[in-house]
Amino acid sequence: MATEAALTHEFLRVSRREFQTNLAKIEKAVAKLTAEQVWTRKHEHENSIGNLLLHLAGNVRQWIISGVGGVADDRDRDAEFAQRESIAPETLLARLRETLEEADSTLAAAERLDLLEKRRIQVFEVTLMQAIYHCVEHFSGHTGQIIWVAKNVSGEDLGFYRYLQDPNRPPKVEP
Repeated sequence: MATEAALTHEFLRVSRREFQTNLAKIEKAVAKLTAEQVWTRKHEHENSIGNLLLHLAGNVRQWIISGVGGVADDRDRDAEFAQRESIAPETLLARLRETLEEADSTLAAAERLDLLEKRRIQVFEVTLMQAIYHCVEHFSGHTGQIIWVAKNVSGEDLGFYRYLQDPNRPPKVEP
C-alpha cells in the first residue's frame, strides 16, 4: 500500500506535469494565430484568448502561488477579463510561463505540506489538495477553449494526437 508521502509526491508530480503539458498545447495553439486573432471575440460576452491567458496566469498565481505557497494575493480578476487593449501574444505567453515556473517551485516545495490543511482562497475554504486539483482542472478547461478557438480560427488540426496514427509508434509509458 502506498504511503501518504508517496501519494503526496505522485499527486504533485502529476499536477506539475499537467500544467506543463497544457502550457505546451497553449503555446502551439497560439503560435497558429496573429496578435489580432488572439484578441478577437465574436461577441462581447465571450473571452478572447488574450483574456484567457491573463486569466490563467491570475488564477494560478491566486490558487497555487498564493493559496498553497502563502505569497500575498493581489489578484485583480475583473481586470483579466476587462482587458481590451492588445498585449503581444509573446508577452502573454512569457507571463504565463513565468507564473507556471513559480507555481512549479511552489508545488515542489509542497511535498512537505499536509495537503489536507485548509486554506481560504477567494471565498472558499478548501484543502491544499482541493486547491491544486481545482487549479489544474481549471487550467485544463481553459486550455481546451484556447485550442478550440485556435482550430476554429486557423482551420488547422494542431496535431496533438498524430502519433496515434503511426502503426510503428512505441507505446507511451505515461499519459
